[in-house]
Amino acid sequence: MAKRDYYEVLELDRNAAESDIKKAYRKMALKYHPDKNPDDHESEEKFKEAAEAYEVLSNAEKKARYDRYGHAGVGGNSGGGGFGGGMSMDDIFSQFGDIFGGAFGGSFGGSSARGRRVNKGSNLRVKVKMNLPEIATGVEKKIKVSKYVSCKQCSGSGAENGSSYTTCSTCHGNGHIRQITNTFLGQMQTTSTCPTCGGEGRIITKKCNLCQGNGVMRDEEIISINIPAGVGEGMQLSLSGKGNAGARGGIPGDLIVLIEEEKHPELERDGNNLIHNLFISVSDAALGSQIEVPTVDGKARMKIAPGTQPGKVLRLKGKGLPSVNQYGNGDLLVNINVWIPKEVSKEERKILEDLQQSENFKPNPTANEKRFFDRMREFFG
Repeated sequence: MAKRDYYEVLELDRNAAESDIKKAYRKMALKYHPDKNPDDHESEEKFKEAAEAYEVLSNAEKKARYDRYGHAGVGGNSGGGGFGGGMSMDDIFSQFGDIFGGAFGGSFGGSSARGRRVNKGSNLRVKVKMNLPEIATGVEKKIKVSKYVSCKQCSGSGAENGSSYTTCSTCHGNGHIRQITNTFLGQMQTTSTCPTCGGEGRIITKKCNLCQGNGVMRDEEIISINIPAGVGEGMQLSLSGKGNAGARGGIPGDLIVLIEEEKHPELERDGNNLIHNLFISVSDAALGSQIEVPTVDGKARMKIAPGTQPGKVLRLKGKGLPSVNQYGNGDLLVNINVWIPKEVSKEERKILEDLQQSENFKPNPTANEKRFFDRMREFFG
């Protein structure tokens, strides 16, 4: 099922300010919170959908990509690669719990465990080269990425046998400590990350000897990337959860894919249009001809009308590249250039000298053509 527009999910205008986005998310998440709607699968899905929308729109970089490219720009083509669809409730609680303050029993999910700090892996950036035929149709690419993955021996826990933990005695498993300070205004309560466990609420009693208690190790992974048709140079795609693994069972970062466009030997790109510079002979320009021009998927035949002038642009509709938002294809624009030979034979010279005397071969531009050439002279000095 196609994803809904993120602004529609949060009931926002596309020009909404950062504070408006935060308020809208808080409103939606409170409405569909699982503690308020127990055993309601539809509310749970809307809760996740709101979290996914907020994760993108609250991030300036991701919001800019989404505004320009839609879901494709933030990994929406990867089959559930968005934030809400690929993460658990605990992931959402740990990521956005602070937005709710004291709602639902002092912690976002109503459980002190959800107040613990969850480690988040760093994002990775890779460059992927694409040629015009791949851009025209979209492509699946498999790339090998060197990154941090969950430790195979302890399954990412950092503890030997995955169970060597003890509850932190300082914060009693909450991950944070509260301090009350007496001031001249009265008592003030502050909350800070537990210095003993670093906010995790537990301490490893026996570390995994392979990852030394970090829960992650360096390895290589083959990642499949579905790149939509119509992408361009410099465009970024985001694959949620495909970056470095988070320490000790934390949330993985994202994989940011930067598109690099390879040059085509005969076609130039201008947005969704393609441009081809075609050279024809004087005789073809004067008498007309049938010629072939290159396209992204082969060749196309087109007619050169008799009397075609240099600089004329012929258009093959729909032979360009598709829009990344699937709004149709661009066109192939063919620039006509007349090739003048640098050397001619005696017989050819005689023919050209005879033609030189013909009135048809003497310049006789129309009034519009004269104005055009006058403007060109003024422009180029």
